[in-house]
Amino acid sequence: MKQVILIRQDLKLPKGKAAAQAAHAAVEAVLRSDKDKVKLWRMEGMAKIVLKVSDLKELLKYNQLAKDEGLITATITDAGRTVVAPGTMTCVAIGPDDEERVDSIISELKLF
Repeated sequence: MKQVILIRQDLKLPKGKAAAQAAHAAVEAVLRSDKDKVKLWRMEGMAKIVLKVSDLKELLKYNQLAKDEGLITATITDAGRTVVAPGTMTCVAIGPDDEERVDSIISELKLF
C-alpha cells in the first residue's frame, strides 16, 4: 500500500509551501478513501512518496489516469494568500491503494 503526491514544478513553490500543499493533498485523499484500505495502509507504515510533474497539464493527466483506474485522488487548489494566485492547482494525491495499482500510473515520474 502507498500514497503518492504529485507537485507541480513550474510553480517553483518554496519548500514550506510545497510541504503544506502536499500535506493538504495527503489528508484529503485519506478522508476520501475506503476505511479498510486506510487501515491496511496505516498498518504497513503509511508509505507516502512525493513526485514531481512539470506543469498543470501533466498534473491533470496523471489525476485523470488515476481516476480512470478507479483510484482515489485529491486535487489541491490554493487559496492564494501567499505565493500563488487564488485558484492555482498545486498538487494531487493518489491513494492510498495497492502499490502495484499506483505504480502502474506514476512509474516514470521522478522524486520531488
